[in-house]
Amino acid sequence: MERLMFKQSVISLAIATACLTASHTVSAEDVTAEKSVERIAVTGSRIKRQSATASPIQNIDLETLNANGSLSLGDALQELPSVGSSLNGNGSAGSSHGSSSLNLRNLGANRSLVLVNGHRWVNGAGSRGFRDFVDMNTIPQAIIKRVEVLQDGATAIYGADAIAGVVNLYTYDDYEGLEVKTTYGETTKSDRETFNIDILSGVNINDGNLMFAASHVDQKPIYTQDRNITAVPLNGLTSATPEGHFFEDNLATVNGLTPSSGGITRDPGKDGNNIDNWRKVNSDDTYNRYYNNYVTGPSERSSLYTQLVMPIGSVNFKAEALYNSRESDQQFSPALSPIRGSRGFVIADDARVNPFGVEFSGSDFKHNAFFMNNGYRVNEQKVETTRFAIGLDGELSNDWSWDSFASWASNKGEFTSNNQMNLDKLALGLRACDTTGIDADVTDLVSGCVPVNIFAPLTDDMVNYINFTGHDKNEASQLDFTANITGSLYELPAGYIGAAFGIEYRKEKGEDTPDSIINSDPRINTYRTTTSSPREGTIGEYDLKEAYAEFSIPLLDDKPLAEYLELSLAVRYSDYSTFGSTTNSKVGLLYTPFEQLTLRANWAEGFRAPSILELFEGERLTYKAVNDPCSTDNNLAGCSGVPTDYSQPFSNVQVTTGGNRQLVPETSKNKTVGLIYESNLIENLSFTLDWYEIEINNTISEFGAQNNLDLCAYQNKNCDTITRDSSGEIIDILDGPVNLNATRVSGIDFVSYYTLQTDFGDWSFNANVSKLNTLTEYSTLSDGSIEQEDLVGTAASRESYPEWRGTFSSTWKYNGWTANYNLRHIDSTTEQFLGEPRGIGSVTYHNISGGYQFANNLSVKLGVNNLGDKQPPASLTNLNINFDQNTYNPVGRYMYLQLTYSL
Repeated sequence: MERLMFKQSVISLAIATACLTASHTVSAEDVTAEKSVERIAVTGSRIKRQSATASPIQNIDLETLNANGSLSLGDALQELPSVGSSLNGNGSAGSSHGSSSLNLRNLGANRSLVLVNGHRWVNGAGSRGFRDFVDMNTIPQAIIKRVEVLQDGATAIYGADAIAGVVNLYTYDDYEGLEVKTTYGETTKSDRETFNIDILSGVNINDGNLMFAASHVDQKPIYTQDRNITAVPLNGLTSATPEGHFFEDNLATVNGLTPSSGGITRDPGKDGNNIDNWRKVNSDDTYNRYYNNYVTGPSERSSLYTQLVMPIGSVNFKAEALYNSRESDQQFSPALSPIRGSRGFVIADDARVNPFGVEFSGSDFKHNAFFMNNGYRVNEQKVETTRFAIGLDGELSNDWSWDSFASWASNKGEFTSNNQMNLDKLALGLRACDTTGIDADVTDLVSGCVPVNIFAPLTDDMVNYINFTGHDKNEASQLDFTANITGSLYELPAGYIGAAFGIEYRKEKGEDTPDSIINSDPRINTYRTTTSSPREGTIGEYDLKEAYAEFSIPLLDDKPLAEYLELSLAVRYSDYSTFGSTTNSKVGLLYTPFEQLTLRANWAEGFRAPSILELFEGERLTYKAVNDPCSTDNNLAGCSGVPTDYSQPFSNVQVTTGGNRQLVPETSKNKTVGLIYESNLIENLSFTLDWYEIEINNTISEFGAQNNLDLCAYQNKNCDTITRDSSGEIIDILDGPVNLNATRVSGIDFVSYYTLQTDFGDWSFNANVSKLNTLTEYSTLSDGSIEQEDLVGTAASRESYPEWRGTFSSTWKYNGWTANYNLRHIDSTTEQFLGEPRGIGSVTYHNISGGYQFANNLSVKLGVNNLGDKQPPASLTNLNINFDQNTYNPVGRYMYLQLTYSL
C-alpha cells in the first residue's frame, strides 16, 4: 500500500478562556497563582509539574462515581453532559451486545481514548466481530479511585484516537485495609433485580504494597411488555403471525378463497391439517414480534485484580494482573419463516407435511410465520478480558524522573446463537425427507430426518430436527510499551522549562471466526444454510512506533497583570505499518492575570488511522429496522419501478456491510479557549467556561441504512445501494465505512462548584452544562455531490444530538449523615419520520440518596434513581423499541440499598 505522508502543520494559537478549580467534580487541577512545590502528573501532560496545564479537565472522584449507586463505569460516565449517545445494556435488536462505550463530543467511541493510569486499554469484543473502542464493562469499577476527563484533542500527548478527548481512569495506588461493599436494588415494578459485591484489600509490605480486588455484578433484564413505552411497536405490528400467512398463486380455491388474493391463514388454536379451518387474511392478522424482548438486557460480570508496588533499590517496580468475565444475552422473537418457492423450497404433496393435496414448488408460493415451538432466539455472549502489565520508574539527578511500562491484554469472546434453524434440514423436512432431484451429498441431513409440517404447530421431533445452535469466536489483543523521561531543562526568569520525552510501541490484532455451518453454502434450498446471518471472517493487525516531545515554558511570573503566563508545546511522530508516518502538534497557553482569574487556550492536531474493523472486517449480513418511504408513496423520486400496491412487510431488512481497504486516515484540528474564575466575593465559589471546536477531515463513517433509503427516495441519490424484488420488497441495502468528507463540531461547557459550611452540616453544589453549537457532517455522495447535514437538535435511529445537556448535584454531610440530590437534563430534539419533522420532548431525571456511617465501620446507603419514574420520550425513527436506547434510561424508578464495611 502506498505510504501516506502527513506533514506537520504550522502551529497557531488561540486565546484563552476555560476550566475550573474544584475538588471533586470539576477540575483535576488546582489552578491558582500560588505554585505548590509538589510536582504532579495530570491527564493532558506527561510533564510532572508544579502548576496546571492549559487543557480543560474534569475530575470525578470516588464519591461522585458512586453517588447514584452505579455498578458500571460506563453507566456512571455516560451521564456526563459532554458524552453523547453511547452503547449500553438497553434493547435487544441493534443493541450493544453487552458492551458499554463512551462517546465524547458526539464524535463516536472510537474517537474517544480510554486510558487506565495513563496507559492504553485493549479494545472490546462484540457478537458480530471485535470492537474498535474500549468496552467499559471490561474495567471493573471496584478498582477505580478517580477519573479525569480531558476535553481536548490529545494526539500529540497520547497518540491516535484522542480526537474528541481522553478518559483517564486511576486505580488505587497503595491501598491498605479491607473494604467489603454489597448492593441490592430493583425497580418499583419488581424487575431489574441487581446484586453486587466488591472486596478491596491491601497490605503494606515493608516499603511496598500488595492490593487485591474482587467484584461480582448480576443484573436481571426488563421485558418490553413491562414498560408502556415498549409494550407495542409504534411503527405497527408485523403481518407474519405464529399461525402463518400462506400465499400461493396456483393453489386451488380453499373455502372459496384463493391464497393469491392477500393470502390465507387460520385462527389461533385451529387445526391447520383441516383445510376447512383456513380463511382469508384480514387486517387483524398481525403479531407483536417484540413481545418478550429486552428493554434492558441481563449482564453478569466477575473480576479479579491484583497489584504489587515494590521498591527495588532506587527503582520502583509495579505489576498488575486482571481477569474480567462478562456474560450477557439478548432475546429475540422465534425464527421467522424464510420459506419461499423462489428460494428453492418445495412442500411435498404428502399428508404428513401438506393438507392441501398439491405440491408447492417453483417461485409462486410464500410462507410468513414465526416458529413459536422452536423457542425464542437467544444470543449469548461470554467475554473474557486478561491483562498483565509491569512498570518501572525512578528518579534521576537534577530533578529528572523516568518510567517505563509494558502491557499485554486480550478480549476473547464466545458467542452462542440459540434456537435458530437449519434451513437445509427444514427444506428436506418439507420434502417429507425425499431427496429426489437433489444433486448434493445430503447424507448427514437424511439421517434422522423428520417430515416437517408448517401448517400446524411443530412437534418436538420436528423442532429437535431443525433446531440449530451457532458458535462464533473473536479476539482483540494489544501489546504496548512506553518509556518516558521528564524534568527541568533550564531556568528562565519566570521559572524552569519543563520537558518530557518518550517513545511508544503498540501492536493491535483482531480476529473474528464465524460459525462454519452458518457460513456454508446451502445444499437443498438456495437462500442460506441457517436462519443466522452468514458473514466472512476477519483477521487483521497493525503496529506503530512513536516518539514525542513536550515542553512547558514559563514566560511571566508575579508581574503586574501577569501573575503567571506559560506556553506549552508538544509534538508526536508516529509511523504506522498500514499508513506510513504522521506528525501532530499541540500548543497551549495558560495565563493568570490576577489571582481570581485564569485564562487558557489550546490548538491541537489530531489523527486517527482506520481501525482493523473498518479496514478488514469481512462482509456480513445483518438486519436493521427501517421505514421504507416507497411503501407510503411510490411516486417519490427514487421509487421508480416500485409497484403501486407495495407495502413494506417487515420493519427489519437485510443490510450488507464490511470493511473498506480504500479508507484513508482522519485528521483533525481542535481548538479550545476558556476561563477559570474563583470568586473573592463569595467564598468557595468557582466556575469554568469553555468553548471548543473540532474539525475532522476524511471522517470515517457509514451512511446508515435509513439514510440511504431516504437519500434514494427523496433525492434519487445512492439508489445503487438498494436491491428490491419484483414486489418492491427490500432484499438488501449495501452499507459500510467510507470517508464522508468532513465533520465539524463546536460547543460550550460550563461547570460551577460551591461549598458551604454551616452549623447544620457541610454543603456542596455542582452544576455541569454542555451546549452543542454546531455538529455538521459533510458527505460526498455516489454522484459526486456534497451533502451537508446539521445535526444539532436532531434525533435519528439510536442517535440524539440535543442542544443542551446538563447535571446538577447537591451533597450534605453532618455527623456521619449524608444526603445527595442529583438532576440530569436532556434537551428536546426533532426527528424526521417519513420526510416529516416530529418533536421529541426533553427529559429530566431526579435521583436522591441518603446514608449513615456507624461507629463500628459499617455504613449504609439508601437511594432512589429516577424518582419521578420518568420514561424515555417516544420516537418513531427508533423502530420497534420506540425510544433511543443509546441516549435515555428506560429502567424507571429504581431503589437500592448499599452496605459497606471497612477496616
